[in-house]
Amino acid sequence: MKKTRAPLAMPPPPDRRRFRQRLLAWYKRHGRDLPWRKTDDPYHILVSEIMLQQTQVDRVLPKYEEWLVKYPSFEALASAPEQEVTKTWYPLGYNIRPQRLHSIAREAVAKYGGQLPADEETLRSFKGIGAYTAGAIRSFAFRERAAILDTNVARVLFRVFVGQGDPKSHAMKQHLWKVSATLVPNRHVFDFNQALMDFGAMVCVARNPRCLICPMAKSCRAFNGTLHHRGDGGHGVKTSEG
Repeated sequence: MKKTRAPLAMPPPPDRRRFRQRLLAWYKRHGRDLPWRKTDDPYHILVSEIMLQQTQVDRVLPKYEEWLVKYPSFEALASAPEQEVTKTWYPLGYNIRPQRLHSIAREAVAKYGGQLPADEETLRSFKGIGAYTAGAIRSFAFRERAAILDTNVARVLFRVFVGQGDPKSHAMKQHLWKVSATLVPNRHVFDFNQALMDFGAMVCVARNPRCLICPMAKSCRAFNGTLHHRGDGGHGVKTSEG
């Protein structure tokens, strides 16, 4: 007889509160000092988010500063020649990204007076702004209660609150979006979402996660399940992602 998997459950309120408290306490001590965390300019936030797609922070830092000196606003970027924009982007790679950023700038100038709107539906109508980037802009620029889910965040939430199954399946991604949405606090949204990303980049990393110093270890389903079944201190959690 085929065994059916229990439906994915949302974390109960006590678990949510504990996770928020531990994450924010960790971030207060260990969060990275990054220039795009010192602004609420939607354009600056968008530039950083597009640059950080599939690119390490240390490679983005000098280019982010250079870009904003050359193109300080949507208007400045929109009026620049496309070939020049692509050249300025070098050597970050994935050249579809500067083209999308250029296109967003032109649309923002043409339709919205050189500004980005704050509502999710309009943000996602821009080609190049998906669910994650819209959530990032809303929470980081407009301080709205908006969920995010990138690779790092999905890994953290999967390990802590699920621990088994296929983290790359469509159903799991949909579930993790719901988990992320339920976790977003009413206050400190900016810090919470930034903390999620830092935690995935610095502690709950893809390979050899730092489980033994992780403030979530006691309640982490992947850590405790792996520890129980494998007896290897929880470092086998990386195998859950293939």
